[in-house]
Amino acid sequence: MPVYQAPVQDTLFVLNDVLGWQRHDNLSGFSDAAPDVVEAILNEAGRFASDVFLPLNQVGDREGCRRAEDGSVATPTGFREAYGRFREAGWGSLSADSAYGGQGLPHTLAAAVNEFLSSANMAFAMYPGLTRGAIAAIESHGSPEQKALYLPKMVDGVWTGTMNLTEPHAGTDLGLLRTKAVPQGDGTYAITGQKIFISAGEHDLSENIVHLVLARIEGAPEGVKGISLFIVPKFVPDAAGNAGARNAVSCGSLEEKMGIHGNATCVMNYDGATGWLIGEADKGLRAMFTMMNEARLGVGVQGLAISEIAYQNAVAYARDRLQGRALSGTKHGTKAADPIIVHPDVRRMLMTIRAINEAGRALILWTALQGDLSHRSPDDKAREGGDDWMGLLTPVIKGVLTDKGFENAVLAQQVYGGHGYVAEWGMEQFVRDARIAQIYEGANGIQALDLVGRKLALNNGRAIQAFFKEVGAFCEEHRADEAMAPFTKTLKKGLNDLQAATLWLMGNAMGKPDNAGAASNDYMHLFGLVALGYMWGRMAKIAQAKLAAGANGDTSFLENKLVTARFFMERLMPETSAHLARISTGADTMMALDADAF
Repeated sequence: MPVYQAPVQDTLFVLNDVLGWQRHDNLSGFSDAAPDVVEAILNEAGRFASDVFLPLNQVGDREGCRRAEDGSVATPTGFREAYGRFREAGWGSLSADSAYGGQGLPHTLAAAVNEFLSSANMAFAMYPGLTRGAIAAIESHGSPEQKALYLPKMVDGVWTGTMNLTEPHAGTDLGLLRTKAVPQGDGTYAITGQKIFISAGEHDLSENIVHLVLARIEGAPEGVKGISLFIVPKFVPDAAGNAGARNAVSCGSLEEKMGIHGNATCVMNYDGATGWLIGEADKGLRAMFTMMNEARLGVGVQGLAISEIAYQNAVAYARDRLQGRALSGTKHGTKAADPIIVHPDVRRMLMTIRAINEAGRALILWTALQGDLSHRSPDDKAREGGDDWMGLLTPVIKGVLTDKGFENAVLAQQVYGGHGYVAEWGMEQFVRDARIAQIYEGANGIQALDLVGRKLALNNGRAIQAFFKEVGAFCEEHRADEAMAPFTKTLKKGLNDLQAATLWLMGNAMGKPDNAGAASNDYMHLFGLVALGYMWGRMAKIAQAKLAAGANGDTSFLENKLVTARFFMERLMPETSAHLARISTGADTMMALDADAF
């Protein structure tokens, strides 16, 4: 069975040293999250992930979920008991508002815990993850009565939540959806239609499932302007607020999937089900995107999480597997061969994964902190800046870290050779599980289009200009520091490439939109490299300063940080030039063939 140890030390380094966690102890929630409290929570979360979630990962993959004749769905062996332990321990309520029974801690801390749980068992972690997104949507857009009715039970975990967008004929293009909502004259609506690919749509973990469903009210405008959002619970709450009569919503079938077998991916049928409008009529997308943004950041965490557990197991295998002799001379003469970790190509794969993981963790936590500041800071500029950063980086984190997460899972599998292709080692499951993260919550091509087509120009480019300014100022601040030169010079070159790509889009995409579409994927990954490089620059500076101050027993950890940072800058950051070159070619050859020529 694969092994997993939560990267607590690395997470604490980012929180305490890179993000300066204590600087925010004047903010709501942060005052209750002193460094010793944070360390205790992370250590316990790591143990919970390894002891409770991890042993069920291969069980869930082998057994999958099972649908009965009555439409009910049973989760794999052990899931119900583990979910009970998860709920009782309060992991799902970590960052939820204390007004609804939550612990009120920063979302940044919850993001770190989510990484640990997703590494240990991604399919299982999706059940409470989707509930968090539904909580966010109801909290932001629900009426006081809806919040009082649903949020305490959802925060507690006794009720769970879902999001229902996709229909058989309408995925990304939600304007095509056909699910209809008919007013009943008593404030409720009859919801009729079919939704597909609904993660955690039906299961046996909770007493009730609160579905958030996009539908069109009769007579509403066509397209996205006529979409509304509804709460449609599996069981209609009774007068006391408990799960009452069964609603007319059911699981028609379970999808047979490539991976995440432990999560129930359902076809959901709504046959005149009772629903309640959330927010304003015809404004459903705005409410749903509260949940979508939460989910997209969570999917970025999944990309990192799978990459991390795949890395840990590949390292363990590379240290143990004996094959051939080191090119530079025998390293273990007493053994029949050297362990494969001595070979440069194996090191290439492991270092690539490690460099992406550590920078990706920093980028996620940095961005989550900006989200906390956007909600908790008393300073208007800080809230605006945090919101801008979140909006700009959400498609980058979702798109880049899930693309890299899949690539890294494949690299880790490659370290195993033929054993990586065999199920007992667990690596092929990581590859299968990682693949979905590139697809759901908006396929990565859509993330790239969102970045190029919407986020760059938002508020007259305020967010991207702030990003350029911050990264440029960091490079300039350390320009005369010889120790930082290996990091800042390469980072500045990447920033120059990103700025050149942005200017090219400004000059070539308005008159010819296909140029934007053709450039979008490369632009997203170019942006991602610069963002990850910026994280490495900041981490390298902190590591150097701590080493100069005596390291406090962390010499090896900090020196390894600097080596990994140099590897990223020397081996991965130069790819920005290739992305810029492709962007600059435009769309002509990409769009030249007639459709029937393919």
